[in-house]
Amino acid sequence: MHIAVFSQYHTNPDCPATSRHYTLLAHIVKTHRVTLLTTPAWKGQRLNTEFPWVPAGVEIREANIAYSNKMGPARRALAFAQYAAWAVREGLRIDRPDVIWGISTPLTAAWAAAQVARWRKVPWVFEVQDLWPSFPIAMGAVPTGLARHQLYQLEKRLYQSAQHVLPLSPDMSRYVTDLGISPQKVTTVLNGTDLELAARATSQAVAVLRQAQGLAGQRVILYAGTFGRANDIPTLVAAAETMAATNSGAVWLFLGHGFFEPLIAAAAARWPGRIRLVGGQARHEVFSWFALADVSVVSFLSLPVLDSNSPAKLYDSLAVGTPVVVTNQGWTKALVEQHGCGWYVPAGAPGALTAKLQELLAQPAVLATAGADGRRLAAAEFDRQRLAQQVQQLLEAAARKA
Repeated sequence: MHIAVFSQYHTNPDCPATSRHYTLLAHIVKTHRVTLLTTPAWKGQRLNTEFPWVPAGVEIREANIAYSNKMGPARRALAFAQYAAWAVREGLRIDRPDVIWGISTPLTAAWAAAQVARWRKVPWVFEVQDLWPSFPIAMGAVPTGLARHQLYQLEKRLYQSAQHVLPLSPDMSRYVTDLGISPQKVTTVLNGTDLELAARATSQAVAVLRQAQGLAGQRVILYAGTFGRANDIPTLVAAAETMAATNSGAVWLFLGHGFFEPLIAAAAARWPGRIRLVGGQARHEVFSWFALADVSVVSFLSLPVLDSNSPAKLYDSLAVGTPVVVTNQGWTKALVEQHGCGWYVPAGAPGALTAKLQELLAQPAVLATAGADGRRLAAAEFDRQRLAQQVQQLLEAAARKA
């Protein structure tokens, strides 16, 4: 079977990114022909070259279209449009696929997949990584009512035209079915994590990292991910500064890049040793940082659309036995409370976050128990190898139905 994959942002485990589709493609290409239509936007951000840019056997077509999280809304919209136009043209040139896999974000990548599927008369499967256009609209990136209306209409048409829809969280799936899409064509496939890479975070590897970072004997709180506008970073920085000022004995590590990097850097300069800006780490190295921490924080603004998120850092932390504090009111709150592997603190509440973290750091046995519960949950439910098999079966089923 020939599968065409429309994904504007390809990454591999050498990048400071989740690299979900690298794992999925590596599994699927073992038994099927795969053509990936993407861009090299992340290629320049590779931190080493341990892994090939694409899994062996994947045929790659790349459009040289620049993209960065630092771009403004207009420049991002141009990049989205450029990729969509190129992907439609390229999708009509490649050998006819049996099924097309369109990956949003952005929504325009899924639109391109749908157009090629219509012209080539083949089915397509819509993977929903984030709720678009709800997310950019909530962040104020779509200023006019007409544009918002048109994007919502486009979103619904794409759900309707897809043979199957794969949202990354149960809350996203509920959103899709609430639009009138049949539950029979919607399957939740969680973001998941790479347990093989997590296994590299051995006690020896973590001890070496702890020594290299001068963290012997220190209690560590970790935030790893994008320092974006949606991630409630000012709340985390306020909590970190409060804990530093009260001499709590904890060290905050901020791992990543993004919009609020200057804010974190300024706090780190005011509290050297207590607050540290580490920067991004390759995917295959990030697990040792999670394992180093006593607890990690998975934070987002208090917006309903963000409650549906399926953040990679949640799965990665649990995979190495580090419990999490979440600020989403949605499914992640229910997950960590149901399985005893984390805690909820409201977004935008630095005082509550400080109090909860100080309470937890004073109870190492509680943290250890929660971490062990999280590791068991990750092994049972979050393995991307198992999720890759699920995606493959759904793609095969879509092709058969056609």
